[in-house]
Amino acid sequence: MLRRSWTGSLLLALSLAVMAPFSASASPPAASAGTSAEARIERRADAAASVPLENITTTTTQVASGLKRPTAIVAPDDGTGRLFITEKPGTVRVYHPDTGLAETPLVDITSEVDNSGNERGLLGIALPPDFADSQELYLAYTALPDGAVTLARHRLDGDGPEVLLAQEHAEYSNHNGGQLAFGPDGYLYWSIGDGGGSGDPFRSGQRLDTLLGKIMRIDVGGSCGDLPYCIPEDNPFVGVEGAREEIWLYGLRNPWRFSIDPADGSMWIGDVGQGRWEEINHLTPEQGGANLGWSCYEGLEVFDEEHCLPGEEYTEPVFTYPLSGGGCAVIGGHVYRGEEYADLMAGTYVATDYCSSTVWALRPDGEGGYEQAEIGKTPTQVTAIGTTAEGEFYVVNDLPGGLHRVSFEDSEPVRTCHVDYTMRTWGTGFTADVTVTNTGATPIEGWALSFALPAGQDIISGWNAVFSEAAVVTVGNAEYNATIPPGASVDFGFVASHTGDTSPPRRFELNGGECATGTAGD
Repeated sequence: MLRRSWTGSLLLALSLAVMAPFSASASPPAASAGTSAEARIERRADAAASVPLENITTTTTQVASGLKRPTAIVAPDDGTGRLFITEKPGTVRVYHPDTGLAETPLVDITSEVDNSGNERGLLGIALPPDFADSQELYLAYTALPDGAVTLARHRLDGDGPEVLLAQEHAEYSNHNGGQLAFGPDGYLYWSIGDGGGSGDPFRSGQRLDTLLGKIMRIDVGGSCGDLPYCIPEDNPFVGVEGAREEIWLYGLRNPWRFSIDPADGSMWIGDVGQGRWEEINHLTPEQGGANLGWSCYEGLEVFDEEHCLPGEEYTEPVFTYPLSGGGCAVIGGHVYRGEEYADLMAGTYVATDYCSSTVWALRPDGEGGYEQAEIGKTPTQVTAIGTTAEGEFYVVNDLPGGLHRVSFEDSEPVRTCHVDYTMRTWGTGFTADVTVTNTGATPIEGWALSFALPAGQDIISGWNAVFSEAAVVTVGNAEYNATIPPGASVDFGFVASHTGDTSPPRRFELNGGECATGTAGD
């Protein structure tokens, strides 16, 4: 989804031509994941959730404690059932469901990590497809002595991290990004924030001569020239004068957590906002080179007109939420591709917020849009959502440093009543005939049906019940129809006026419980 081209004024240190999205055309390095993993992904991709989002509830169960400010979770697909968890000071801990959290770190690079400030430290981890054989992992951290945001390769049987790429980040300690992930194409993706401070003081988001405010895409399977990695030939800014060719996406503020859906290669990005809006972006593999807007836009609103590129097309987020609701930083998650909750969650993206702990679920609606719903709460101060090799969800929270298993359940209430609501309209009035059926297994002894009429509708008179109208209409039983046996019904009706809106009520509650509905009119 693209915003309109910007036509306002421009003040930028670097002006570059707008690039059209590039499709993947080069031959990526071959992934060595086993056929079992590929089969699992294909099976998960074929699954389809059958439960409406609004009927789903998220719950969590704490399974470990004692982590030191955990920042990321990753799972090796090596048959061990382990989780690797990064800790901000510079260690990687191992958790296993049978044995718990191992006391001795798997990796300790605390001597390399600048852990000063709230947002610096060991920030991200990724495992290559051949991890089971290579025993290599990739780490993103802010390095001593000056906080440079650094990507390094670390062999579990080696002496220490091998630095592959670093971006200076000395002026401010915040907005370091730090997510790492391998895509289905075998390339490594890495996010870095805009350099920190407030309001993008370096205008990094819209510049292409810096890695700040970007997501990069590189080939770590070899070296090219003086680089200890290669740049894929189909990266969108290859050959563009003045641009860093590692860049895959730009216009980001602090993409703390993104993920890549293994089923289709699409990328979901949680980009932390300035002060009004948090946003989630969803891009296909063909959208390399997209400009996500910061710091021209925050969410869907113009943030700083002077930072907008003339003639530029900005890619809109697919979901935003205001910070006025108690949120402070979006924590991007994953698309559910597991098996345990496939009937509820298959193909559904889940994210949360560091402060409000609200869980949001997004699901493509098949028409170019997205269904969305709030589906519960996580523990306080979640910093990352991760998955097992089988696609099941875990979260870690910052303080007090816990690991939690995530579950989903169908929370649709058991409805023991059904309301049929039939309208006959004329001029400025209508008649409503209502039938209430007891669909439960026990008699209803005394009943009250509550519903809200649309604005402009007012009841004039009614029959076969006792009516009370305020903000909500309450209709109570008469003496002769107070009992509704199982499978039986009662009928009542009323005459009402309207000022143009003749739509029926949207919701009916019988004795406090919601009823299923059927409406008709002429």
